[in-house]
Amino acid sequence: MVLFIDMMNSIREFLDTGGPVLTVIAGIICLMWLLIFERLVFFLKTYNGLKQSVIADWNARADKSSWNAEQIRIAQVSRLTEMLNHNVALIQSLVVLCPLLGLLGTVTGMIQVFDVMAISGSGNARSMASGVSRATIPTMAGMVGSLSGVFLVTYFQRKTKRRTEQLEDSLVMH
Repeated sequence: MVLFIDMMNSIREFLDTGGPVLTVIAGIICLMWLLIFERLVFFLKTYNGLKQSVIADWNARADKSSWNAEQIRIAQVSRLTEMLNHNVALIQSLVVLCPLLGLLGTVTGMIQVFDVMAISGSGNARSMASGVSRATIPTMAGMVGSLSGVFLVTYFQRKTKRRTEQLEDSLVMH
């Protein structure tokens, strides 16, 4: 219990050091990773059952060569592709938003540095330190959050393309 309280105090102090923009960035990163974990569960667990169901429905059809059968095949592939792409665009938007919010943190931190310089009338490093940390920490957090999401968005897009092609190959027209 004491370890948990110490950990929460450390996180709170870090968020305070980075300013209010860092709290927003942390929320965006948490949302992004929640959506990423949802996609990972779908890709690793749910998709295979749906794919097998679509293949079984297709193989149970008597007509696999008419224009209607081709349209049904296209619709089934499209539905599964849409399920694979669900929330990927949102994750991609959050990835793009992270460095922009980091830049906002940089600007607000530098404004604080200039305010301290204007009030004190000098460039005292100690008085400017909190503004500098408010300028650099959100930038770092935004970039780390963005980089962590970029790789997984690319992975999801590649896997979606590959799995769509595999599904199309599995639904053979006669």
